[in-house]
Amino acid sequence: MRRYLSALILGAGGIAILMSLGLWQVRRLAWKEGVIAGIEARIGDAPVALSDISSPDAETDTYRPVIVAGRTSGEELLVLSGQKDLGPGFRVIAVFEAEDGRRILLDRGFIPESGRAMPRDGVNLSVTGNLLWPDDADSFTPPPDAKTGLWFARDVAAMSESVKTLPVLVVVRTEEGDAQGIVPVPVDTSHIPNDHLGYAITWFSLAAVWAGMTAFLLWRIRQRKN
Repeated sequence: MRRYLSALILGAGGIAILMSLGLWQVRRLAWKEGVIAGIEARIGDAPVALSDISSPDAETDTYRPVIVAGRTSGEELLVLSGQKDLGPGFRVIAVFEAEDGRRILLDRGFIPESGRAMPRDGVNLSVTGNLLWPDDADSFTPPPDAKTGLWFARDVAAMSESVKTLPVLVVVRTEEGDAQGIVPVPVDTSHIPNDHLGYAITWFSLAAVWAGMTAFLLWRIRQRKN
């Protein structure tokens, strides 16, 4: 009877723990879906003129849609990147001189490797896009390559310092003017991980396995008693 009771306690305890972990992931899934829905709604808001935002802030203005007109200066930074249908290439981060006099960074989008050497002189553009302070860089991200000048992440603070602009990045959604072969890569939520459903299924599956193992153990104990 002692072995039978011990098996029951072990089995029930394991199932309870695994089920609670699964339910926690279900709650996290609902929370993450709410966060993503909020971001998507903000991305799709009606754009405002960037000139109406006196001092764009990463805490309050990330994802805010804006309209800005001006001219690229011809200065640009290239970030190693890739697109599913276009292969490897670069994100073009251009210095943009807005009509209100501010120099900002403009993420114009993607060019394939073959487009790197193409000249991109200054052009007039009218842009609709989103303010963004991406978290591409972390402590493991190498600094820009000294020989090629290529960047490995969009680090707004470091990039703005290198080309003497405000630490403000607008990611192009649409633009009027010469695209110069650059394909816009608008802001979306695809970069936000949401694996909680998979984790929940894993924990619930482990709970089912644990329940099966417990049932088998109890059956073995009963068979031995007989």
